[in-house]
Amino acid sequence: MPVSSTVPLPGYTIERELSAGGAALVAGVDEVGRGAWAGPVVVCAAVTDGSPPPEGLTDSKRLTPARRTAMEALLRPWVRDHAFGRAEPAEIDEAGMTEALRRAADRALAGLRLRPDAVILDGRHDYLGPPWRVRTQVKADLTCVSVAAASVLAKVHRDTYMAGLDPDHPGYGFATAVGYPSPVHRAALAEHGPTPHHRMSWAYWDDLPKWRHLRRPRPGTAEQPTLL
Repeated sequence: MPVSSTVPLPGYTIERELSAGGAALVAGVDEVGRGAWAGPVVVCAAVTDGSPPPEGLTDSKRLTPARRTAMEALLRPWVRDHAFGRAEPAEIDEAGMTEALRRAADRALAGLRLRPDAVILDGRHDYLGPPWRVRTQVKADLTCVSVAAASVLAKVHRDTYMAGLDPDHPGYGFATAVGYPSPVHRAALAEHGPTPHHRMSWAYWDDLPKWRHLRRPRPGTAEQPTLL
């Protein structure tokens, strides 16, 4: 699965820096589902053994659905260990996205066979915090092998889960848009309202006059983008 030469290939620079600083076991962590209207936020923690990754590994967003699925099948037996954590829509509504991410990441890390000595998070913000030793890195899903692996594993895991909801909730595009904003999703919401899998505290409900009374308040947190 070749990747364009314009796409940076992930390496082990950060893992090696952390290892040199005393971290014997380093986990890469990435999330998916943060911007969705429906479904859980899912975090994957992945540990590698330092060997060359499957050819074509990169940030999951750079791969087509077919290539992501193929890459995920190569990654599962290749990674030394991996685990998933999730926070459901009701938990996101109750706690806010930052806290939901922290809980999901804690659950993923707790699911690993061995506790990592250090964690690499994609981005600038450390939503995990103590007691974990955290290294944040912008675009780690493009440049860091363990985070790139986590990004692909998390994406395929959540997409598969959302597609499984589609037969029970036809018309919302769960098999294609996997809970994210789309014209089909918006039209189904406007006509039929929420499913049990929708996040009820987000501001997009304000743009749905028939259903806006269902929106749950979440004081003290930033508004999510509206539909319009």
